[in-house]
Amino acid sequence: MEAQATDRHQQWRAAERLALTLIEGGMQRMTARTLAVFLFTDQDSVTAGEIADRLEASAGSISAAIKSLATVGLIERLPAPGSRREHYRLRDDAWATLFTSQNTVIAAMLQAAAAGLAVTDEGDPAHRRLAQMHAFYDFLLGELPALLRRWHQQSG
Repeated sequence: MEAQATDRHQQWRAAERLALTLIEGGMQRMTARTLAVFLFTDQDSVTAGEIADRLEASAGSISAAIKSLATVGLIERLPAPGSRREHYRLRDDAWATLFTSQNTVIAAMLQAAAAGLAVTDEGDPAHRRLAQMHAFYDFLLGELPALLRRWHQQSG
């Protein structure tokens, strides 16, 4: 039993390190820590209360983190017959779903670059930078479907 406790302690330390990496990458602190709980839990699903207890955090901050993770498609709410609490789990296809949802961000960047190109002259250095931005996001948006198809074939 003591070895199991040590293993869990090491896992939660790894979870906190992962959360720090996500924070350094720009994710909100509590959202990153909540995601780490979903990744490292040994349960099929967790409740907001269980996450709050694990992270020693307020219900409000956990609720906001859950909403953020659900909005981008990383987690999903599960039916929990007989339970008054809502249960959540990391989606099986979480990472592909997240990447797919980024298509809207990429499309928005593409549109922003196009709008900038429309109001700058070709000889203007801003026009050149915006053209490069537009070309990059256009390329990326065009490559995503094939990339996701290959991922599904490999993981499937």
